[in-house]
Amino acid sequence: MSVSPAPLGTAPDLPSGPADIRLVVTDMDGTLLDDAKRIPEAMWPVLAELRRRGVVFSPASGRQYATLARQFAAVAEGMAFIAENGTYVVRDGVEISSDPLAAGVAADLARAVRRLAAGGVDVGAVVCGKRAAYVERTDEAFLAEVRTYYAEHRIVEDVTAVDDEVIKVALFDFGRAEHSTAPALAEFAATHQVVASGEHWVDVMNRTADKGTALRGLQRELGITPAQTMVFGDYLNDLEMLDAADWSFAMANAHPEVVRRARHRAPSNNDDGVPRTIARVLGLPAL
Repeated sequence: MSVSPAPLGTAPDLPSGPADIRLVVTDMDGTLLDDAKRIPEAMWPVLAELRRRGVVFSPASGRQYATLARQFAAVAEGMAFIAENGTYVVRDGVEISSDPLAAGVAADLARAVRRLAAGGVDVGAVVCGKRAAYVERTDEAFLAEVRTYYAEHRIVEDVTAVDDEVIKVALFDFGRAEHSTAPALAEFAATHQVVASGEHWVDVMNRTADKGTALRGLQRELGITPAQTMVFGDYLNDLEMLDAADWSFAMANAHPEVVRRARHRAPSNNDDGVPRTIARVLGLPAL
């Protein structure tokens, strides 16, 4: 499939290219993926051209590393995966950075989620370890959501007894997470990050962990500057990584705060916004 630069008018402030970009980083849900959770077909030839030019591509997501690696299995060599909202960064099977929670925090969070559920909130916890994600809720509606983001997951009797290095606890709320689950975690917000990563998801991590911190560490590892970095995002957990790149793009469908924070705009996730913008800014030929 050929990819041509996006036509003028799809994003009025789209910078003209080509630019000296050495690292392209994109959020997944609501950004690269369309609303059906598919990687656009236009992205595959763009990835091939990025590899040919020596440009590193990095998915940056609240999704698990195993999930991201599976989605890009055919082209994963050389890619850098910023997983679990920046708490775990891996390239070619080698850990570049991680920011695990202190012992006991995950168990405290799991107990808080149990109290919320007992109070009538339709919510479940996913304890995210380096080896796998762990859940104790077993209904199919919840597990269907877990499978989407956590390819390597295990159902356990008690998530407070998990034996793994836990890097994040994710909460799925069947209601509006930003308005129900997130405010109920005020006791953890005093010491940890409580971030709405989507309409139904809240992630709890160390204060030192976010996609921006992970991206800056990756830039140092690769010897790449913010001026050589292009970033795409749509939601609140993308804000810090937008700050780490001169070429920061909010999708047309982005949260208003993301639009305010990013320097530029890209077409929506349903309009192949990421591959079209990469092609335009880097001056890629038709592929």
